[in-house]
Amino acid sequence: MNRFVIANKRQVLKSVLLFATINTAFSAAAQDDDQLEEELIVVGTAGGAGINKQDVSFAVSALNADQIERFAPKSTADLFKAIPGVWAESSGGVAGANIDVRGLPGGGDAPFVTLTLNGAPLYGTESLSFFEQSSIFRVDETISSVEGLRGGPGAVFGKGEPGLTVNFNLKRGKEETEGRIKYTTSDYDLQRFDGVLSGKLADNTYYMIGGYFQQSPGIRDAQFTSEKGEQFTINLTHEFDNGEISVFTRVTDDHGQWYLPFALNAGHDAGEFSQLGNATRLREIQINANGDTEVFDFGRGRGWDGSVSGANIEFDLGGGWTLRDKVGLTSGDANTFGFVPSGGAVQASALSAVIGGPVTTLGGQTLAGDDFVQTYGHWVVLKDLRSFVNDLSLNKTFADQHDVTFGIYQSSFSANDFWSIGNPIAVHNTANGDILDGVTPDNIAAAGGDAGFNFGLASAGDARTTAFYLADSWQVNNDWRIDLGVRQESIDISYVLDSGPGFPDGSRDLATDLDDDQVAYTAGVNWDVSDSAGIFARYSKGFLFPHFDNVRENQLEVNDIDQYELGFKYGAGVLDLFATAFFNTNDSFDSVVGGNVASSSFKTEASGLEIDAVATFGALRLSLSGVVQDTEITESTIATNVGNAVLRQPDFQFRFEPSYDFQLGDFSGSLYAAATFVDDRFGDLANTVDLPSYEKYDVGVQLHGQSGIFFQVHADNISDSDGITEGDPRNANSPNGRPILGRSVRFSIGYDFNAS
Repeated sequence: MNRFVIANKRQVLKSVLLFATINTAFSAAAQDDDQLEEELIVVGTAGGAGINKQDVSFAVSALNADQIERFAPKSTADLFKAIPGVWAESSGGVAGANIDVRGLPGGGDAPFVTLTLNGAPLYGTESLSFFEQSSIFRVDETISSVEGLRGGPGAVFGKGEPGLTVNFNLKRGKEETEGRIKYTTSDYDLQRFDGVLSGKLADNTYYMIGGYFQQSPGIRDAQFTSEKGEQFTINLTHEFDNGEISVFTRVTDDHGQWYLPFALNAGHDAGEFSQLGNATRLREIQINANGDTEVFDFGRGRGWDGSVSGANIEFDLGGGWTLRDKVGLTSGDANTFGFVPSGGAVQASALSAVIGGPVTTLGGQTLAGDDFVQTYGHWVVLKDLRSFVNDLSLNKTFADQHDVTFGIYQSSFSANDFWSIGNPIAVHNTANGDILDGVTPDNIAAAGGDAGFNFGLASAGDARTTAFYLADSWQVNNDWRIDLGVRQESIDISYVLDSGPGFPDGSRDLATDLDDDQVAYTAGVNWDVSDSAGIFARYSKGFLFPHFDNVRENQLEVNDIDQYELGFKYGAGVLDLFATAFFNTNDSFDSVVGGNVASSSFKTEASGLEIDAVATFGALRLSLSGVVQDTEITESTIATNVGNAVLRQPDFQFRFEPSYDFQLGDFSGSLYAAATFVDDRFGDLANTVDLPSYEKYDVGVQLHGQSGIFFQVHADNISDSDGITEGDPRNANSPNGRPILGRSVRFSIGYDFNAS
């Protein structure tokens, strides 16, 4: 079937789905005029003022603490799968995800994703090499809710994110003292303890403290405790007659093995295989041109050792004036220690012919001819991050019609890096395989594999941004509202680089300063069809400034993003629905992969329909979220890529979640399940590597007793699906891939208490 026919089939499917969704919703609206359940949305509003979910004129999803618990995410990025329009590859472990949104180009890290805590951005730019923001954030019992904004006003407010902004809200203390303790274990020997306590500290002063500590060998067992972590969070709030001040800090030391693509042609267990093991955990590596060496522990994988702190200030100044300030400070190390494949696996018989004898390991094992061998490299990336942000806004309401906000956003952020990547060695390609004795990567290459490479650097980057934004929400009448916003932002980047053959060689390759300024704007209109139904339309123009890695690669163009949205929302009776059609264009995105994959600069466009719906029939609740989309490369420096789809993002993905509430003696229970359906994708921009479609199924049960005790059993990927999320990003021809994690079961027991 040719590409033209496939594309038209997709467009027909989108049209049918959009028509059916809106028709169903209008039919329901005609039968029931009850108001949409009130839910305050902070993300995407000027100064973080907040707005009722029924009144939003943009695409946003929200999850409360109970929904997060039922989702049972294995990492922060795993939770993003609940947000329609977002493609989150969380198969890499607790950190180091690849996250894309609405067909905007990416394929590595998260170039269009910003995370905020209580409205304050975690870091000044979306992502860097070996860093995306979910890597420095951990979900635990201190989180009250999470909001996911796609496109829309995100280009103007907050950090000015044109893609996806995910805001996490911390729990707050109240008049009553309450808390939770919870213990979790699993069939892969997870040991985790969570706790949270909140209440009144003094008159008008409230507290929340909580955190966790945990460890496990991981689902992909590396023969040692490869996942370890602890986190502590405190949130203090003092209320005044005309406002409040809230301050918080979160200290985290959490890391886990970095799961990487591996040979798919060597008969491994796709859900549990780990090449890393005791034999390859420690490696002595040269770190400078003087010949100095250091032994690194690759059991630390990827993670975060640092803190995220901040403050929220809000005061009613009288006369319709409100002052708000959101402050954030992030500081710590987001290091990467990876055991990374280079090229494909080859049989030992081919290697034996090259070296003229049997293939043995350092442990003394002689390999059979049909055993596999492969080149792997120990990659070290030390990344010291710091970011300070301040979003100060002044709001004025005029005659209950115009809600005008003027804001100043300032940030300074830095990244100091040390890399030693490559460092290839020859290994026995089996679970926790040993190093080969007397065999070099060049021998592997001569047998049909790959010799690997060496590259190192030391760099220091500092950046400062200043933005001014102005917004007006004009309530024209009871049914119509117009939202306008504009943002002017400037950036100043200073960057110094020293690179070399596996380590910085002491030379200065680059010392440069870059400054630029851009304007973003948005306009939206909201029509309340009835008390329970509404339609919105929005246009937004955003941008993506270059960051430190772009400066290193001389990719200095600003990426402009145009987005158009048409949405329908309904909430009454049995149905709660958001449906958003979108179209976006990206005018300059640069890919840098390395290896055998050529870099390119290209433009894209994407269109699609996002669905976020819940239907409730008594004790039965049915949820559906997902997206149907079509992406296309419209221009490229590699001419043969024009007309191709954006890499790694599926044309459709849906998550269907049924649940049923029941009573069992003194326990209130819920039986729930989830079915995820993912279309096939291409693993490269040339669209030559097909990543097949797959399904994933989860089930669970929760029991909450009147005494406060509760239980949860959650079975993830019960069919043991081995869906592939990516191929080999550095060598499209290698039969390597990274599957999702295999079947696992977790059990939790806990106690909710109220001391008042």
